[in-house]
Amino acid sequence: QVQLVESGGGLVQAGGSLRLSCLASGSGFSLYTMNWYVQTPGKARELVAAITSSNRTSYVSTVKRRFTISRDNAKNLLYLEMNNLKPEDTGVYYCNARTTTTNYSSWGQGTRVTVSS
Repeated sequence: QVQLVESGGGLVQAGGSLRLSCLASGSGFSLYTMNWYVQTPGKARELVAAITSSNRTSYVSTVKRRFTISRDNAKNLLYLEMNNLKPEDTGVYYCNARTTTTNYSSWGQGTRVTVSS
């Protein structure tokens, strides 16, 4: 099992950048697919980016070429580099660890990102 804590959110003007971090504690971090989700008012929690144990990445189309997901397995850290931020990126970003073989899923507490116009 793994416990997740997000950090790095804040207030930024449109066009600015942020780096979100997710620190994992526990065992097995390198084996999980790691994901970033965003929760915005009036919408369901949405997958933004994912990275597998073999470093394959995927992104929702709206953040391609702007966001980069990465991981440092030696430090049990997951990152989301967010560039050219837009007001529609505003929301609470959640870190998620998942396996498909065991149906395991773990969530962090979220970190808020606010992008002003």
